[in-house]
Amino acid sequence: MKLMSWTRRGLFLAAAGAVALTFWIPGRAVAQTPPGVLIVGQIAEPKSLDPAAVTAVNDFRILVNIYEGLTRYKSGTLEVEPSLATDWSISDDGTIYTFTLREGVSFQDGSPFNAEAVKFNFDRMLDENHPYYDTGPFPLSFFFGAVESTEVVDDLTVKFTLNAPYAPFLSNLAYPTGLIVSPTAVAANGKDFGRNPVGTGPFKFAEWRSNEAVVVERNDAYWGDAAGTEAVVFRPITDANTRVAEMLAGGIDLMVEVPPTSLGQFQGDGFSVAEQAGPHVWFLILNAKEGPFADKRVRQAANYAINKEAIVNDVLEGTATVAAGPTPPAFAWAYNDALDPYPYDPDKARALLAEAGAEGAELTFYVTEGGSGMLDPVPMGTAIQADLQAVGLNVKIETYEWNTFLGEVNPGLEGKADMAEMAWMTNDPDTLPYLALRSEAWPDKGGFNSGYYSNPQVDELLEAARTATDQAERARLYREMQAIVQEDAPWVFVANWKQNAVTSDRVENFGLEPSFLLNLGGVEKN
Repeated sequence: MKLMSWTRRGLFLAAAGAVALTFWIPGRAVAQTPPGVLIVGQIAEPKSLDPAAVTAVNDFRILVNIYEGLTRYKSGTLEVEPSLATDWSISDDGTIYTFTLREGVSFQDGSPFNAEAVKFNFDRMLDENHPYYDTGPFPLSFFFGAVESTEVVDDLTVKFTLNAPYAPFLSNLAYPTGLIVSPTAVAANGKDFGRNPVGTGPFKFAEWRSNEAVVVERNDAYWGDAAGTEAVVFRPITDANTRVAEMLAGGIDLMVEVPPTSLGQFQGDGFSVAEQAGPHVWFLILNAKEGPFADKRVRQAANYAINKEAIVNDVLEGTATVAAGPTPPAFAWAYNDALDPYPYDPDKARALLAEAGAEGAELTFYVTEGGSGMLDPVPMGTAIQADLQAVGLNVKIETYEWNTFLGEVNPGLEGKADMAEMAWMTNDPDTLPYLALRSEAWPDKGGFNSGYYSNPQVDELLEAARTATDQAERARLYREMQAIVQEDAPWVFVANWKQNAVTSDRVENFGLEPSFLLNLGGVEKN
C-alpha cells in the first residue's frame, strides 16, 4: 500500500534530518526510515570528502561510494582487479606501469575521465609545483612516493614511472588515497573541494550538513550497474550506545562497529549481523623519544603489565584476538606466526621498571571517545590505566573527540603525552610499518610515527621488502621485521579485531569487506 508520495529532494532532506515516517497497520503505529533511502550510522563526522586529504576509514566508507580508482579490491578479498583501468602492463624491471583506461566514463559534473585526469590526480598529490598542490595537505601521499612521473600516452593510456620496483603499487591504487577526483571540480572549488566532492562512482554528492548528515544520491549517468537505492545518508553518531539505540528504534538502517556488549541485542528477528576478519591492529603508541618510554625496558614492562586477554574477552566480548606484533594475522602470507604475544606478567613488569628506575613514573595517556577501528576505546583505556597503575605507574587519561584526537596524536606526542591509543586497518603488510615505524616516518617528515621509534635495521628491512618482486622474499623480510619490532616494543600490541555491522531486515545484498570499506552500490532497501 502506498502511504505517502515524496519528491526526490524532499525524501533526501527528510532522511538527512533523521525523520521517520509513521503509518498505521491495524492496531499499531510503525515508524520507518524513508523508502528507497539507506541511512547509515557512522562512528564520527568525516574530516573531508577529498580522498587524497584524509586518513580515517570512517571517511573512506563514504568516499568509495562517490569515487573510483584505477584498480579496486575484488569482492571478499584484498586481491586487485580492474576498475577505471581495464588492463595494465608492467615492465620487466618492475618500474613502469602502463594502464589502459575505461572508455566512455564521465565524472559526475559531466567532465571526461581520461589520462589527463589521472595525471592531474597524482601530480596534485606529489608535485609541490602543481597549481592545486595547495588544496592539501595529502597525508597518505606516502603511498605513491615511488612515483617519479605520470605521463599521458594518449587519451585512454597513462604511464607511471617508479624510482624503484614497488610491490604494493597496484594495491595502493585500490586504496581510497588512490581514488580519482574530477580536475574540473578541484579547479572550481580549490581548498573547498573536500566539501564539494565529484568522482565517477555509483553515487554523487548531494549535501553535507555538519554534524548531522552527508547525503549521496544515485548517479544516473554511472557507467556501471545502477545503485540499488535512491540515496544513502551517512549520519555521524559518535556515541556507540546512541548508535545502538537508533538502530533498535529504526532511526538507521545500517550500523557499523557495533559494541561487543550490544551484539546480542540484534540476534533476533528484524536484524542481521555481519562479521568479517580483516587486517586490523589496535595498539598503544609509546613516546620513545622522551620520558619513561625512551627506555626499551619500560616499553616492554607496559606490554607485560597489560592484561590483553582480559581486554579481548571481557571488554571486547571475544570479538578480537590478542595481537603479537605490528602485522595483523589476516596477512597470512607475511605474518610471523612464530611470535607469541607478550604474556600478562605483572611481576616481570615490576622487575623491568625497577631495573630501569622507572617506578612511580607519571604518564599522560591520550584516549579517544571513538573512531575508525577503535573498538571500545574508553573502557579499554580505563582497563589499561588500571593495569599500569597496578605495577606502580601513575597514569593520567586525557580524552578527546576523534578528529581532535587525531589532531593531537598525528603531529607527534613530544611535549604532550607518553602514550596514545591507535588502530590501523590496512591493505598491505607494507603500509602500517612503513608509515608508522620507519625513522623517516617521524611526524616532522610527514609520516605517522608519532612515538618517534627508530631502528636502522627495521628501516632497511622495510625498504627491501617493498622493492622485492618475489613474494616469498617479501614475506621473509616482513617476518624478520616483526620479530625486531616486538622485541623493541615501540607499541603495546593489544588486539586484532573482527569487524561487524548490523542491518535491518529491510536491507538486502549487504556484505562487509576485508578492506574495511563500505561498498553500498549493490545494496537494496525494500
